[in-house]
Amino acid sequence: MGIQITPSILNADFAALGAEVARIGSADWVHMDVMDDHFVPNLTFGPTMVEAIARSTDIPLDAHLMIADPDRRALDYVDAGCGSVTFHVEAAKAPIRLAREIRKAGARASMALKPATPIEPYEELLPELDMLLIMTVEPGFGGQKFLDLCLPKIRTARRLMAKHGVETWLQVDGGISLETIERCAEAGADVFVAGSAVYSADDPDRMVAQLRAKAEAASG
Repeated sequence: MGIQITPSILNADFAALGAEVARIGSADWVHMDVMDDHFVPNLTFGPTMVEAIARSTDIPLDAHLMIADPDRRALDYVDAGCGSVTFHVEAAKAPIRLAREIRKAGARASMALKPATPIEPYEELLPELDMLLIMTVEPGFGGQKFLDLCLPKIRTARRLMAKHGVETWLQVDGGISLETIERCAEAGADVFVAGSAVYSADDPDRMVAQLRAKAEAASG
């Protein structure tokens, strides 16, 4: 697997999401930021909206659940059409069981860590995951500044993946732009969520290509 670019629709026009997704035709995934106003202080959308977007595009959907009860709600997003579902380890009561349930339901299982959450206590969970998401801003709002302090954690995560011989994808989310994506790729990330950078561009799909080129050059 090479570099993957996953634009977040959090910064898109919610009144025309089908058309907005059509503007990123070369993206590898569409990133869906699901927030419940409990785990994070923001409220976005739920499975019904995700299902509607799944009907409007052939690009696979990547749901990032910033919700207080992922153990009970995660499979709703598989049923809604997501090919990848990410839960926060800070919210999950039984992360191994939840990852296995997501996989059994037919989606890729991913676990997210907030900036202050270390990866080392969860090293043994890596074989249970298809992807690990390291947040490079505090979850809840788009347009935040990238936190360089997260780069050592990206490097540690990549080292631990190599140690265990797993092919787990390493995703980063928060403040990803042409100015920051190279540092993340050099640290070992291979899946990049970009919201503001993509949807503030005059040509979002061209920005997807530019981000991909920067990451590929840095990772090589």
